[in-house]
Amino acid sequence: MPIPVWVLLGFALWTLLLLFTTVGVYRWSRILTGRTAVSAWRADEPQGGEWYRRAMRAHMNCVENLPVYGAIVVAMLAARVASPALDVLAITILVTRICQSAVHLLFEQTNVVASIRFGFYFVQAISMLAMGALIAFWAQG
Repeated sequence: MPIPVWVLLGFALWTLLLLFTTVGVYRWSRILTGRTAVSAWRADEPQGGEWYRRAMRAHMNCVENLPVYGAIVVAMLAARVASPALDVLAITILVTRICQSAVHLLFEQTNVVASIRFGFYFVQAISMLAMGALIAFWAQG
């Protein structure tokens, strides 16, 4: 299996792990101890403390970007393109995705921390654009 496909699997697993170990633990610990009813969780209302809201955003950042990366991998497979450059870019995307999530969860969001978090996202975005451009270029040749 090509490295970008492995990275897609890793990205999906990271997204689920993040959900289960943050949002899931937070919610179920409150439900199982009787502090919150299962029906009390609303997607359209801010709930929980700052850390919980950051965990929700970190998870949603993954959910928002996973389909974009998935589409790039599908295009790569459809075009039958493979390259060490695509492998490096794919690995870069997963590593910086995990770093971005970690920064979101582990640190109070000051301007410096938010800038670092954005830097990790920017590297992902540029890497995805580069992958798309390389696939389009090589698919034409």
